[in-house]
Amino acid sequence: MRFDDHFLDELKTRLRPSEVIGKSVRLRKNGREWVGLSPFSKEKTPSFYVNDEKGFYHDFSSGKHGDIISFLQETERLSFMEAVEKLALEAGMALPAQTPQAAAQEQKKQSLTDWMELAGKWYAARLQDKTPHAQAARDYLKKRGLSDEDVHHFGLGYAPKDRTALKDALVQKGAKVADLVECGLLISLQPSSSEALGQNKNFGGGAPYDRFRDRLMFPIEDQRSKIVSFGGRALNPDEKAKYLNGPETPLFHKGHMLYGLPGALKIMGANQTKDYASDLVVVEGYMDVIACQRAHVPAVAPLGTALTEDQIDILWRRHNEPTLCFDGDKAGMRAASRALDRALPKLKPGRSFKVCYLPGGQDPDDMLREKGALALREALTVTQPFVEVLFRREAEVEPLDTPEKKAGLKKRLRALAAQIEDKDLADSYRQDLLERLDALLAPKRAAPASGARPPFQPRTPFRKGGKFTEPPTQATQEGLAASVRLSRALDPMASALAQGIIEHPDWLYDVVETLETYGFGEDELEKLAKNMVSLSFMHEALDRDALNRHLQKSGLGALLSEVQTAAFRSGAPFLAPDISLANAHARWLRTLNAQARLTALDREFKAGSGELLTKVGTETYMRLKT
Repeated sequence: MRFDDHFLDELKTRLRPSEVIGKSVRLRKNGREWVGLSPFSKEKTPSFYVNDEKGFYHDFSSGKHGDIISFLQETERLSFMEAVEKLALEAGMALPAQTPQAAAQEQKKQSLTDWMELAGKWYAARLQDKTPHAQAARDYLKKRGLSDEDVHHFGLGYAPKDRTALKDALVQKGAKVADLVECGLLISLQPSSSEALGQNKNFGGGAPYDRFRDRLMFPIEDQRSKIVSFGGRALNPDEKAKYLNGPETPLFHKGHMLYGLPGALKIMGANQTKDYASDLVVVEGYMDVIACQRAHVPAVAPLGTALTEDQIDILWRRHNEPTLCFDGDKAGMRAASRALDRALPKLKPGRSFKVCYLPGGQDPDDMLREKGALALREALTVTQPFVEVLFRREAEVEPLDTPEKKAGLKKRLRALAAQIEDKDLADSYRQDLLERLDALLAPKRAAPASGARPPFQPRTPFRKGGKFTEPPTQATQEGLAASVRLSRALDPMASALAQGIIEHPDWLYDVVETLETYGFGEDELEKLAKNMVSLSFMHEALDRDALNRHLQKSGLGALLSEVQTAAFRSGAPFLAPDISLANAHARWLRTLNAQARLTALDREFKAGSGELLTKVGTETYMRLKT
């Protein structure tokens, strides 16, 4: 029986992974996730995580990762169909009717899938051939920084130049030529086929032949990690089509799939307790996806088209606010503009995108090779809200030097907001965009001329005991005490990070592992960090008053006052009163991750390990520290 994506998505929506998995694994709440002992290995320390929001589990002890369907397949040894049937019964969903035609169609698709899997293995084997063309493909991959392990992990291969090499190999194994044409591996030379006539003028008439020739091959997998198509990069610089994707087939609909999605979901699961960003990133091509995933960044790419509505829905099912990453050059700006226009009508409360422009016109592959994984991960955390990028695009269309142009911008902003289908969000966007416009057009105060005296400011006398007095001219005891406190003051940024949790205790539950390992990067705050971690395990939820009360009982009252004072001096943007909560949280999290990395570097340096200096050099280390 064939279950379409809509049925499977509805099934997963109705059932919480923690409830399904919790029937066989004892789970406890840990922030936004559930944690328990692995059902796949013997362990004493829990390393099995379940995330209801993202709809998957990840087991660190065995590396297994999946959803509720794969969990039943693994633990109860059920087939895919049996697992779906069991879950459908639990969810109260009727199974789709199975007709003889549907059964035959499903059997046919399974047969095509088998040939695609076999083709993937054949391409991978050809990459290792001792031929000049295969060697050129391996040299290209080496030049791009990929190791043999990377090549194997991503299933890369090589399609030989021979016209029928793949065809001959699969037919010899029992494949029918018609099936290979149907799944897109061969091109049929039908006279009515514009594709054949346009691409095969050098061959004239004849039998079907290989679609991909002399190309580096990228397998395209569906959500079940089954190969459904291929993308090929030309190795001949004179080839007109640099990249070539497989055609639409019964297995492959390019507007419904994202390259790299299975690998991205595994990384998101593995990153739950690591100090890596787990934002889902959308990049522009195969090599960019591979570069990001090599750097432990969950990344996907559309398949030769701008983002479609189906792809946007797929992204939002996995992440509330994915990051759209573009090169910082003109082509990247154009691609970003197309993505904004496609996504704008579909925005809704709790569903949006962030935008990242990589510096220097680089793409993720360039940055990974030139600056390393840490630099790439850091660059991808520097994002702008969707509304900000949209506003800047419109504001930079033309100089706003006449009333007509200013009115034109206002009209465009109103029209853009009106495209959003969710009316409440459309109203919010219109208000936000017009407020940004007012701020942009507000008259600027002229700075005083050089050498001019500042405006007169009357002296403000001190008020003491109800009487106005002149300020003291000599240091008081209180002033001396304040000076001593200032000399041993807490680090402002570390204090700001602590203050972030004090004001927003729910932020604590996403960073328990990081906080337990690295604290806030300030020795004086170690006890505070450890108390917060302990409280996270004792309480499923804490509000601001409850957290403050618990910390006061632990004898940290005086420290909390010092933290608040130092945090105020930091000027940290995430503590600004006018910043949105979502933006504040994102900025705070980026700062905490950066502080944790610096703490790790500092510890390694102090431990006397020469390995760190060998890797990054003293100058680089000091630059990172400061």
